[in-house]
Amino acid sequence: MKKSLLFSTLLGLTLMSCHTTQNVRTDKVAKTQDKTIVVLFENDAHCNIDGYQKMAGMRDAIQDTAYCCLVSSGDYLQGGTAGAISNGQYIADIMRNMNYTAITLGNHEFDFGMARMKEIMKDINAPVTCCNLFDMKGKREYANYVMKQLGPTKVAFVGVTTPTTLYTEAYSFFDKNDVQTHELREKTLVNEVQTAVDEARKAGADYVIVLSHVGEDDNLCHSVSHDIVKRTRGIDAVLDGHTHSVVPEVKVNNLDGMPVVIAQTGTKFANIGKLTLRKGGIIHTQMLPVKGINNVNARIKEVTDSIKTVYNAKVNREICQSDVDINILDEVGKQAVRLRETNAGDLCADAYRYVTGAQIAISNGGGIRTSLKAGKVTYGDVIALLPYENYVEVLEVSGQKIIDVLNACTSFLPVENGDFPQVSGIQFTIDMNAEKRVKDVKVFDKVSNNYLPIDPNATYSLGTIDYCVTGGGLQKMLKNEKVVKQNIMLYSEALIEYVTKALNGHITRDYENPQGRITIIK
Repeated sequence: MKKSLLFSTLLGLTLMSCHTTQNVRTDKVAKTQDKTIVVLFENDAHCNIDGYQKMAGMRDAIQDTAYCCLVSSGDYLQGGTAGAISNGQYIADIMRNMNYTAITLGNHEFDFGMARMKEIMKDINAPVTCCNLFDMKGKREYANYVMKQLGPTKVAFVGVTTPTTLYTEAYSFFDKNDVQTHELREKTLVNEVQTAVDEARKAGADYVIVLSHVGEDDNLCHSVSHDIVKRTRGIDAVLDGHTHSVVPEVKVNNLDGMPVVIAQTGTKFANIGKLTLRKGGIIHTQMLPVKGINNVNARIKEVTDSIKTVYNAKVNREICQSDVDINILDEVGKQAVRLRETNAGDLCADAYRYVTGAQIAISNGGGIRTSLKAGKVTYGDVIALLPYENYVEVLEVSGQKIIDVLNACTSFLPVENGDFPQVSGIQFTIDMNAEKRVKDVKVFDKVSNNYLPIDPNATYSLGTIDYCVTGGGLQKMLKNEKVVKQNIMLYSEALIEYVTKALNGHITRDYENPQGRITIIK
């Protein structure tokens, strides 16, 4: 499907102006701007290919009466089956036809590695802005802003990517010799944004809109979009992403005490954002639920349908039957797989232990992405559950290292964290009242058919995914451990082999509930 398909889209969100010089520019623009400016925007589409035809349809409906453009705040290449089975190519084919004005990079754009990400960005052929991605020689990989002339008005878009990507997708930032090749300027993030804004203003921008894949939740780098606004001046609006929140419009004061609007559309095209810039410099954002949009661009639909024909032939193959729902969420929709043992975690960890023959298997909860419904389980369902290009491997580690890994990866509780360990061949207790929370660690013994206390000085074989070995997962705790079997198979293929061979194509009620491997004392 290389170099094909698709055309679409519009994105939007709204924001208010901040900073004195902005207001002067806004007054000047207000005298000459003859049409409303509309920015249609999306964030965290995560391979939901059906939303693009409606975005393009919205643009078609608007562009005769307004200056209209499309932008993306990142996370489009991965997070769903379409991206996983094509290494992002299906999404690139669609986006290349969208005529985006500007796009920035989400953390999941790096899932296939730095080289593949650069290749796909060329294939998408849209202006990319990311003010904080540099190589180690100090060269910026992409433009720190993109300027767009909309009638008499110049609008600049500044892209910024969460520096937590350095940890969650660490493998993309290091070469095979473990030498760092790129950075995201974690410590100077705010300065990089301010510099980009200032340069855009100097180049004549009447408005500056930040495409932020940073989000609103605190994280390891303590980088949040609200904080960027509070510590900068000259930004008119922030179209946010990364945290999958639905934020129609919220105002945060900038360094000069001026209100700046921040908006975010949610995820997987739940909404299309619409930023409207009216005469007089009035900025407003709103969310348009995609389910309620009837406008469809015929060309985009044609391209999407073409992709679906190829896609469906691959994903509809039946793998097995399941008697039970396999869940990653709890009853209120929280990511239970990042908080406690789940039946999805048990199933996947069992698969890794089965195909590797290791004594113990540990999976990071964040690598398990969706739930499975009872009934027929297809290849597409498995890929949706385990969508990334992660390979199962075997390491030799000490009992003490395993204890240390479990402690590090449960230290965030009760906060959700993608490194929460889902396990097989091992049992342990998490005492929320203790400084070192993990205790009573036991390893399954095949001879006695029982769980026995772990020996800190003994060496154990550990099955996991290469993402956790290369430093991206499980708190980098396994980065320097000895790998004895490398790249055995994709972790999705491991699950397929387990359910078809070990379970004879039938997930029974043995997996109806978590199996008691992890006990939490509150």
